[in-house]
Amino acid sequence: MRAGQDAQKKLSSTSDPASAAGSASSTRGQSTSAGNGAWLRGGAISPKGALSPAMRERFADLVGRIAASKDREAFSEIFDFYAPRVKSYILRLGADDGLAEELAQEVMISVWRKAHLFDREQASVSTWIFRIARNRRIDALRRRRKPELDPQEPLLQPADVTPPEKAISARQTEDQVRAALAELPQEQVALLQAAFYEGLSHRDIAERSGLPLGTVKSRIRLAFQKLKTKLEDE
Repeated sequence: MRAGQDAQKKLSSTSDPASAAGSASSTRGQSTSAGNGAWLRGGAISPKGALSPAMRERFADLVGRIAASKDREAFSEIFDFYAPRVKSYILRLGADDGLAEELAQEVMISVWRKAHLFDREQASVSTWIFRIARNRRIDALRRRRKPELDPQEPLLQPADVTPPEKAISARQTEDQVRAALAELPQEQVALLQAAFYEGLSHRDIAERSGLPLGTVKSRIRLAFQKLKTKLEDE
């Protein structure tokens, strides 16, 4: 599986001893599908995909070995079973194939690094790993919505010192805007604040407020027009 090979390379670049986990897996000479087939035939996995109690305990023990001694054989077995399933899960969450592979690799690296945080009394290994996967997917969505800012971006540079007369004019404009907003209905003010101060899209505002998208758009357009007319009159 290419994701497994990529993950092994990525693990190598982290300077973690986990880089050897892939080698241990290869040495066993078992493909992921072959290993899964053996578990299924042995009754470890039901036809519906649920793990048997014995297999759940087995995986919990493996994670315990990783936590206690960075056991590479234990990690290799966990990787063979969960890596393809994590990738499939992330694909179902809407990621493309490349991103799903990347996130699956990150999840398995987290399993290696954070095995000591796993508590078998609180959750199964599957629940723990798929929770990590879900959080990674959410983080990826947030990064896509709010990409990291370039510190050299001109818009982020300190503003020039404002001359006193311009500062006075700006304060007067702010006062005029506040006065104009005070004359608008509260529901229109709330929509304007969400759009222009919070930077939400019309669709986001509709989801948060429970209003139809068309209603949000028309109210914001109407409120903006009223505000513009009021300021032009002044």
